[in-house]
Amino acid sequence: MSQTAVARPRLVTPQFVLLGLAALAYFFADGVLVPSVPLYVTGPLAGDDVGVGIAVGSFSVSALLLRPWAGRWADRRGRSVVMLVGGLVFAASVAGYSFADSIALLVVLRLLTGVGEAFFFVGAVTAMSDLAPAERRGEAISLFSLSLYAGLAVGPPVGEAVVGAIGFGTVWAISSGAALLAVVLAVRVGDTREPGPVQSTRLIHPAAVVPALLLLALVWGMAGFLAFVPLYALDLGLSGAGFLLFGFAAIVIVIRSVGARIPDRLGALRSVRLSLLCAAAGLVIIGSYRAVPGLIAGTMVLGVGVALGTPAIMMLALHDVPAGERGAVMGTVSMSLDLALGLGPATFGLVAASLDRGSGFLAAAVVAASGLALAARGMPRARPVLG
Repeated sequence: MSQTAVARPRLVTPQFVLLGLAALAYFFADGVLVPSVPLYVTGPLAGDDVGVGIAVGSFSVSALLLRPWAGRWADRRGRSVVMLVGGLVFAASVAGYSFADSIALLVVLRLLTGVGEAFFFVGAVTAMSDLAPAERRGEAISLFSLSLYAGLAVGPPVGEAVVGAIGFGTVWAISSGAALLAVVLAVRVGDTREPGPVQSTRLIHPAAVVPALLLLALVWGMAGFLAFVPLYALDLGLSGAGFLLFGFAAIVIVIRSVGARIPDRLGALRSVRLSLLCAAAGLVIIGSYRAVPGLIAGTMVLGVGVALGTPAIMMLALHDVPAGERGAVMGTVSMSLDLALGLGPATFGLVAASLDRGSGFLAAAVVAASGLALAARGMPRARPVLG
């Protein structure tokens, strides 16, 4: 029997669907907070832009530091236990926002919310890697990531609407309730670990270091783009960047749904190289062709790179990793998200302040190109899937 005639192992099982719904509920809870926390700081707490930055950024600090610990715990205690702890900490801390009468207290609570993020995210993405057949892992990661995009697409407008119509207390209750729903669903997913010993005791898993650097190079530019394209669009005479951000998100969603199997077919390393090439090219187009057509074209190319990149990089990280060490790998790789989301906009801003915003995009392209150079050196790869 030919390889193309062999039936593919099943991916979308009831357990996989439950996990996706749990992730959707969690990311909705997270998305509700995106506009609400800055509004709370500048409104009831009478803070300024510095206060907003500290309150928002403190979340990423604790998430960054705790992700490796969450990964180790997921390998030892189970993925659902880690999601349970993360969701409960998230829900309890957000419920406490109602009692935050100062920015300092809100920052403490935001640090706890980041702890919840670290544990729930790492537990969920590790459980997903357990449930995905090796030859369909890229497809699984692509489909799983749709929960994140859907939650972060729906959550912010809901948060803004509720703040305007009812108030902040209701927003915190909605977010906490969604996180508790995620916990209930995560418990029903159950333990997804495969039998086998936990061999690695290191916080930073060596197999994840290079993939983490690749993810850092990719998300760095995306983070700068998302932070500054609204301002750059105004520089070019547009009334706003809403249609650009919508188009960017649409490209990612289409490729990760309709084209979910692309990373599996191309292979992890080839997909990573194509991703970083597109990301670097898109940023160069935006930064060098300083007109609306260049901005539109560059955004489309960057969207393709981002869509392909994360699934392929996680495939690369998980290649030949024992089942008992997947949590440690995911904990290490996901640290890059927090670093990139902080460093990308910060460095972009420094370059833009010294030169201009177009140069900020070119600087971000250099980071993506450095990731491409690293990927070009060659690493263990997952084989392309035929059929």
